[in-house]
Amino acid sequence: MMQQSQTFAVLTAMGALSVAAAGSLPRGVGPEFASHYQSKDTFRCIANPDVQISASRVNDNTCDCPDGSDEPGTAACAHIDPLSPQQPLPGSSSGTTSAKNSLPGFWCENKGHIGAYMPFIYVNDGICDHDLCCDGSEEYASVGGTKCQNRCAEIGKEYRRLAEEKDKKMRNAQTQRSKMIADSEALRKQTETRIVELENEIRTTLAQKVTLDAKYKELQKKDRNRVVKSGGGGKLGVLLGQAKSRVNELRETLTKVADERDRLRIKVNELDTVLRKLKEEYNPNFNDEGVKAAVKSFEDYAARESGQAPPAGDDVSSVLAEDGEHSGINWVEFESSEDDTDIIYSFEAYLPASLREFIHNQKAALRDWLVENGLLAEKENTTAESQATREAREAKDQADRDLRSKEQDLENEKSDLSQDYGPSNIFRSLKGQCIDIDAGEYTYELCWLDKTMQKSKKGHGNTNMGNFKRIDHETADDEERLDGKSLGKGARMVLRYEDGQACWNGPNRRTDVWLGCSDKEELWRVTEAEKCVYKMEVGTPAACDEQVQGDAHVKDEL
Repeated sequence: MMQQSQTFAVLTAMGALSVAAAGSLPRGVGPEFASHYQSKDTFRCIANPDVQISASRVNDNTCDCPDGSDEPGTAACAHIDPLSPQQPLPGSSSGTTSAKNSLPGFWCENKGHIGAYMPFIYVNDGICDHDLCCDGSEEYASVGGTKCQNRCAEIGKEYRRLAEEKDKKMRNAQTQRSKMIADSEALRKQTETRIVELENEIRTTLAQKVTLDAKYKELQKKDRNRVVKSGGGGKLGVLLGQAKSRVNELRETLTKVADERDRLRIKVNELDTVLRKLKEEYNPNFNDEGVKAAVKSFEDYAARESGQAPPAGDDVSSVLAEDGEHSGINWVEFESSEDDTDIIYSFEAYLPASLREFIHNQKAALRDWLVENGLLAEKENTTAESQATREAREAKDQADRDLRSKEQDLENEKSDLSQDYGPSNIFRSLKGQCIDIDAGEYTYELCWLDKTMQKSKKGHGNTNMGNFKRIDHETADDEERLDGKSLGKGARMVLRYEDGQACWNGPNRRTDVWLGCSDKEELWRVTEAEKCVYKMEVGTPAACDEQVQGDAHVKDEL
């Protein structure tokens, strides 16, 4: 009602200057209705001008007009409302009319503050309603000895102070909003620049990868066609290559097994922690057979584990260490050995170096041609990989990893650029930031465009109340507050957070985050509208422009 009264006061402020002085009007008449009460002799009902009564019957505590307009200063017609049935109307052309009071209420002039209408039912009810009628004029009959002081001076002064403070905050909020838009635009441009950089890096990496692939294949081909492998020739060289290759394969497999073992150990420890916490904190009086069975099974498991000796050390780091002079097999010693006597029987050994290389290359080229054309099966590579080939393979694999990483980064940046960050991308500047509020035994947290959380102050863990999905709009209908912490009236942005943690025997939690205008990010209130459905009312400069536009739309309608 206060909001309605203020609205009427604003709409009629100019009209009040053009009507007769308040003293010449019947009690309770507002300035916009003054023209209907100018006659000293007769009065025509506002909504039913066919009905004419004597001016002396205005405010006589008897409801003569069907619309109640003859009793602007009493509660005689307080019973009239739009839901009342039609009433007989003597003297009218139709004989009946819908029962609706033409006056919004009893007008309180409230000099020194803001004039306002109050419900007729409050007139002379023996209670001072200073929040609506700060001048106390509604209790003029002093029912039961009630005398209401005129408190408009002090109330008006405090109202103007708070209004000035609120206006200052709103101006600051607009400044903050402009800064947020500028920051968001800079962040958007950074994302666009990063996308261009990644696309260029991907093209460069692709070109490098083609070169590295070709180099690796060429070195592989040379390795396959070498007569002497790994520094030794003949049977010893072949055996040495096979042994080294096999050891490397086993070491790689053992590395994977060790990594998987460590990962499973971490998971076991996490599950052990969760179950121990459940065992210590669950309520045994809570009749949930599933929880009780889980706790009992864990107790049995813990008892078995405590009775077993700890496993012996299984450190495999020494096995996984690279082969060399001080660990594993010293392959260099074998590769540099000159004990292989097969070279005595090698025909090529007796040829000049240039001719020997020519024959070797021609053999290799011929064999590659036969393999590529399906005339000869490809020889199984049973020899050790040369140092050059290994380095080429590692460089190629690293290029593959870099390429996949850059492609994933590019996909993430493009997804971020296409995400809805609200009007003017304003929420981009808030991404990654969180705000919270204490409420009883919980702390509620909102992380912008991420998730909402309920955090226990008693160490019972955190509950996910929803993950961000989209931005919607809904219409708010809240009373204005002088401290500004209100959604007000009109269209408001609502952030939808869904698919949170499931409730006991209920749906997944979700949160609707309603945004109101404020000069800073702050979480005003958290309520549970229905089971597992939460409502957060949040202030932020990001909502100010839309709230101002929404409020203007409401005023236009009035």
